[in-house]
Amino acid sequence: MMAAPRLEIDLEKIYHNASSLVKRLACRGISVTGVTKATLGSAEIATTLLRAGVSALGDSRIENIEAMRLAQVPATMVLIRSPMLSQVKRVIKHVDVSFNTEIEVIRKLSLEAQETDRTHGVILMVELGDLREGIMPDDLIDTVRETLSLPNILFKGIGTNLACRCGVSPDGKNMTMLSELADTLESTFGLTLEIISGGNSANLGWALNGAEIGRINDLRLGEAILLGCETLHRQPIDGLHTDAITLSAEVIEAKVKPSQPSGKIAQTAFGEAPTATDRGLVTQAILAVGQQDIDPCGLIAPAGIDVMGASSDHLILESDRFELSVGAEVSFQLNYSALVRAMTSPFVTKIMTSASTDND
Repeated sequence: MMAAPRLEIDLEKIYHNASSLVKRLACRGISVTGVTKATLGSAEIATTLLRAGVSALGDSRIENIEAMRLAQVPATMVLIRSPMLSQVKRVIKHVDVSFNTEIEVIRKLSLEAQETDRTHGVILMVELGDLREGIMPDDLIDTVRETLSLPNILFKGIGTNLACRCGVSPDGKNMTMLSELADTLESTFGLTLEIISGGNSANLGWALNGAEIGRINDLRLGEAILLGCETLHRQPIDGLHTDAITLSAEVIEAKVKPSQPSGKIAQTAFGEAPTATDRGLVTQAILAVGQQDIDPCGLIAPAGIDVMGASSDHLILESDRFELSVGAEVSFQLNYSALVRAMTSPFVTKIMTSASTDND
């Protein structure tokens, strides 16, 4: 029997998704930075993305980048979260380009780069409405001026991030603003910006539907490649696989039980206030996977099976269509939240099938 719980990762489908997006965006003059943070810097997946044509690999964790370096993944490595001051030495050693919003951090990157005789690329992130990371547009010129003055720092461009914290959609207005900021910086400082990074998988609807691209020449894609969907409404992207990664877990209990709990009701193990309706007796199954391993709200169960909840180590299902016997397995598709948690869990085995190198 195969280990359970497990993620089954079809590298051929990931290759297809990445290659398809790389080709579609290349027609618009946009390159793809393949984001590896949901895969814990998997060398197999990173190599698959590179074969598919991504221009660089991006990750928010220095540990993942170090793992890919150790595996000798031959790529430009981009740290897509602002470096921690406590990790600057590691960033300079292993990262080619980092996203930054604080001049104090860039100063320290410069000092460490001088000490180790390295040159480090910097992309400045600009706040355009989603209120996660970014320099306010009115402060950008001053930040660029000092960045340009710092030794061993190469100012490579600007970028923005939308749709992650507040769900602000990339559109013609905010993308035009980013392009105009790039034009202003070039005319002010007499330089040419190499990278204008417009955002993430949420930008695909804007980028692929005939919009005026302006100066945007890079997108950072992770979820769209791994799960085959856009991230504004989680709709499948035409022509992409949505089942490249699946989770399988084993049934450890199968019984008929009441649907209504009995006794005085307080909080659950995770501080929730449970609600339940009396539906009589139900066929319940427990799987050996839980909140420590996955986000139960992010699991897409087969038709006829309902996810009812989870504790740390138990996932509760109900089904009036299937007999889920002890030892049987149930396979799920995952959303991004469930995928990230499952990839992070040491209790979930990761099984990968070989990638195709064929042109498609």
